Amino acid sequence: MSLQVLTIYLWLALLPFPSGTGFSNACEFAGSNISYIRSNTQKAIEADKINMIHYYAYKALSAIDKSKDQFAACGCEYAQSGIEESERYLKQAIKASSLMGARMLLEKSLDHAQGSLEALEDHPEIHTSEYGNDLSVNTREDKARVQSFRPISGKELEKKVESSLESFRISLEKVISTLPCKEAENYVLGVFQRCELELLKAELTEGKRYYNLKTKNIAARALEKLGERCSATN
Repeated sequence: MSLQVLTIYLWLALLPFPSGTGFSNACEFAGSNISYIRSNTQKAIEADKINMIHYYAYKALSAIDKSKDQFAACGCEYAQSGIEESERYLKQAIKASSLMGARMLLEKSLDHAQGSLEALEDHPEIHTSEYGNDLSVNTREDKARVQSFRPISGKELEKKVESSLESFRISLEKVISTLPCKEAENYVLGVFQRCELELLKAELTEGKRYYNLKTKNIAARALEKLGERCSATN
């Protein structure tokens, strides 16, 4: 199978999907961005030159800045507090003059980022909605506020996106099962990384954001399966 044919599916990410997945996905988007933040923070920790530490730390900081709207929309105070602490330690690490000092600060930043991610994962269980579980909202103002957060056709859009990705998922399965390990890994990793970068763009519509999130998840699962396949053949 030609990789050019497979790549066509990725072009769908550029199509003007209407907005409308709503705030219910904000926590998932924020969590997806944390993986990018953690990745660059880890690269900064492993860097052996101070300028490279600064380079990766700035990338992580930029990702945090671009994710603030998603954290605010999610409404998880613990996750927001964690990512703010992660940001604070990243800024301190950039000012550090020694490798050891910078790495100690980066480790703290990474811990807080991980804590933020765990808070997001626990969010549905340990936090309640701003409006609670009571469906009887008495005032017109509260009704208007709840309605303003309710997507017009969010579920319909999500189904449309997921349906459009089914062919891509099947094609990606063929790639990881037929191509040489290194070639397949390079391709799938490229998909994953492109999606990570797209998800950091503040101007994305909710439809495009959801599309890239789901594409990234498909790629992540494909990388796991590829790793299992390639380790078994070595």
